[in-house]
This record gives sequence, structure tokens and C-alpha cells, in this order.
Amino acid sequence: MQTSLPLNEMSITEKLVIINQIWDDLMRNPDSIPSPDWHKEVLSARAERVKKGEAFFKDLNAVKFELRSEFK
Repeated sequence: MQTSLPLNEMSITEKLVIINQIWDDLMRNPDSIPSPDWHKEVLSARAERVKKGEAFFKDLNAVKFELRSEFK
């Protein structure tokens, strides 16, 4: 099925609503979405950097706080 939307006639808000509807639909079955091979490679490289102490994870709430503080 091919659907065409009148994107040039739609407002930003309307476009965002459609994007969110599509995302919500995709997330109903996330395991059915194939992950490209390069994702695994990137994740493996990042895990290796953490293992070697070259990178670290930050708590999501701490990151949100830092970002909010930076943009005040």
C-alpha cells in the first residue's frame, strides 16, 4: 500500500501528530523492526570503551538536569 500525504499543505503540528501516530504504531511490535548490522557494531564498540574505562554511562535524570541547567 502506498499512501501520499499533502505534506506541503500540512502545518508543523499536523505533521508531528502523524509522526507520533506512526511511531506509536511501530512501537506496538518493536521486535518486528529489523536492526541494521552496523547497530550491533556500534553498540559493541561502545561497550568495549566502557569496559576499558574510556567511556561511562550517566544517569538519565542527571543528564536531564545538566541540559536544563545549560539552557536556562
